[in-house]
Amino acid sequence: MSVTCATAGTVTAAASAVGRSGRSLPAVVARAPGGTADVAYAGSLAYLNEKVVGPAFEAATGDAYLGRAAGSVALSQEIAAGEITPNVFESVGASPITALEPRFTRWYVQFAASPLVVAYDPSGRYGARLSAIAAGKKPLRDLFTLMATPGFALGRTDPNLDPQGAAFVEMVELAQRVLHLPPGSAHRILGPGALGGSSSPEIFDETALEPRLQAGQLDASSAFLSQAVQLHLHYIALPASIDLGDPADAASYAKASVRLRGGTVVSGSPLVLDVTTIGSGDAAAADAFVAYVLSSKGLARYEAGGYTLVRPRLFGARSSVPPSVLRELPS
Repeated sequence: MSVTCATAGTVTAAASAVGRSGRSLPAVVARAPGGTADVAYAGSLAYLNEKVVGPAFEAATGDAYLGRAAGSVALSQEIAAGEITPNVFESVGASPITALEPRFTRWYVQFAASPLVVAYDPSGRYGARLSAIAAGKKPLRDLFTLMATPGFALGRTDPNLDPQGAAFVEMVELAQRVLHLPPGSAHRILGPGALGGSSSPEIFDETALEPRLQAGQLDASSAFLSQAVQLHLHYIALPASIDLGDPADAASYAKASVRLRGGTVVSGSPLVLDVTTIGSGDAAAADAFVAYVLSSKGLARYEAGGYTLVRPRLFGARSSVPPSVLRELPS
């Protein structure tokens, strides 16, 4: 289920005639503001989009922002089925977007990455031990020993609906290999939902996971670094070899995989943010939102929110990309 929020914009902005490359560009034809960017986005972006990026976009353009949050895969499925009709889609990973090609879009831009961390409740029964691991006073292996302890309340998302859920399974598999954990550690940590099932008591909706942790209902949970930064969560950082946050380690991440319902096998891949417009609704406002995200001001807000910026990279048909978005891409 997706969560929808909305705010209204009132400020009109002039179009810039300078692209991210710094070279002069043809003047942009002015248009009357007042459209709506209807943005479907990965649930991990909820705080940043609703509290920071959405309001900043409204102030910069005069367009309104409407957001809905859910797992990227779930959103992709809802778009394909016609259950929701956003005009922008921000996904963790490209596959939820490519699943919509070519009917809904023919391109996307990759612009940021966010590694996995393990967030935890410092006041819980395991809080002192988890804090010692976070501070480097205890080895990282101890984290996985704790998570495998019977009764340890661990939260994660459904790998069938959310890339973070699949990535957490892959991270645990990588940790068993890289950290030389005892055989069977991954199974003891992940339990009956390890192979993509949604019946495990560990699995929660993405937008409910961190609130449960903050309420003291969980000892620890899966999280993106960006979520931990934005929500001021206590967290344990993971090495790049297992956190799925570095595009340079893509080949290593691919050695881990998770089998989803129906038998589909998903291999580990870097956790990157991708954005595209969807062929419905107010196209001008949608184009303006993506252009704002990729602008220097927009990217700075993602960086301040805990994301690692990567050089924006276009995938797909350049001829289908709106001119306002092309102006924000590196030459």
